[in-house]
Amino acid sequence: MPSAIRLSQPLLLIALVLLLLAACSPQPAADPASATAPAPAASTAAATQADTQSSAPEPKDQTMPALVVTTFDGKRWTLREQRGHWVLVNFWATWCGPCLEEMPALSAFDTKREDVSVIGLAFDDIDHAGMQDFLKQHTVSYPIAMIDTLHPPQDFDTPRGLPTSYLIAPDGRVAKKIIGPLKISELEQAIAATTVLTPAKQ
Repeated sequence: MPSAIRLSQPLLLIALVLLLLAACSPQPAADPASATAPAPAASTAAATQADTQSSAPEPKDQTMPALVVTTFDGKRWTLREQRGHWVLVNFWATWCGPCLEEMPALSAFDTKREDVSVIGLAFDDIDHAGMQDFLKQHTVSYPIAMIDTLHPPQDFDTPRGLPTSYLIAPDGRVAKKIIGPLKISELEQAIAATTVLTPAKQ
């Protein structure tokens, strides 16, 4: 009997070792479905971010600006109503020497071309009476509107220098931006590059 007990002891030790090894073995791989369980949380975060981005204000598109002003003679003038014509939006001021020098040329250009309209935006702190006196001395053929320098038209950059002009194509898009004195020949070249010149006014 003692010999039988001695023989069984190694077997018991081996069994205990096997049990310990089984207990320390790596855990089985997780179920793929449970491994991807956190994904909905990530997608929810992404959806929340997308909602936040969609609710954020979109940057303004300056390629096709809008402009609604009241001219000095009290009439409503809109850029949209000028579709089908070229429009020159000219920011200027009464104290700006180059602005005053180009006004006669712009007036002649506006009179000459049937397919072109000019609008002068006075970016100036002058009052109504002062502007009235100024326009008596500097007569132009195109309309003039006085612009609030603190709240200029939103669809155009605030002028950093005067004069600043925008050539708007017949479809309403900005064809050219000109900072500083412009040349009528430059305007005519820009227009000719896009469309056929129309006959001059009789």
